[in-house]
Amino acid sequence: MKTSKIKICGMMRKEDIQVINQYHPDYIGFIIDYPKSHRSKTKEEVKILSQIVHPDIQKVGVFVDAPLEEVVALANEGTIDLIQLHGNENESYITKVQQETSKSVIKAFIIQSPQDVEEAQRSKADIILLDCGRGSGQSFPWQWIPRDFGRPYFLAGGLHPGNLEEAYRQVQPWGLDISSGVETNGWKDENKIKAVMQWREQ
Repeated sequence: MKTSKIKICGMMRKEDIQVINQYHPDYIGFIIDYPKSHRSKTKEEVKILSQIVHPDIQKVGVFVDAPLEEVVALANEGTIDLIQLHGNENESYITKVQQETSKSVIKAFIIQSPQDVEEAQRSKADIILLDCGRGSGQSFPWQWIPRDFGRPYFLAGGLHPGNLEEAYRQVQPWGLDISSGVETNGWKDENKIKAVMQWREQ
């Protein structure tokens, strides 16, 4: 079994949750109130969907430059277990979220150079996410990531069942974050999710 955690992001429907409960990744992500993404759900929709997630699966709320009080409220009422910040949130914002929720914070960084990786390493967030864009489905050169990264991080961007082994072999990330790579025509695909989880079990 591979050591990397698996996060399937962009949950949209009850049918998606039913599939997730069957194959049991470590984390799932809900994109909350970000209309630029077709995967965005309202806070009310996330509250409903989160109630049917298996209790052993950690629920991540993904926010993009959201008002601090909205993030804190949703976290403290128990709808989500972790908070992912995928916008231009600064270190002060991260610290306030940590202090006011006592939940782990994932901070996403758009990686366009090795210097961006270095910046991510210095973040106050509990977990780092290295991405190529916001749901772009593209990847950046993985060789920019040092093998001794020194802290937990998710690798994201352009991952799918066909390249997980290469990503794992190259950088052995703490976690792998997959969204469009387990979709067909914009919707979560059970066969692709199954393939990801089968790969992890090998």
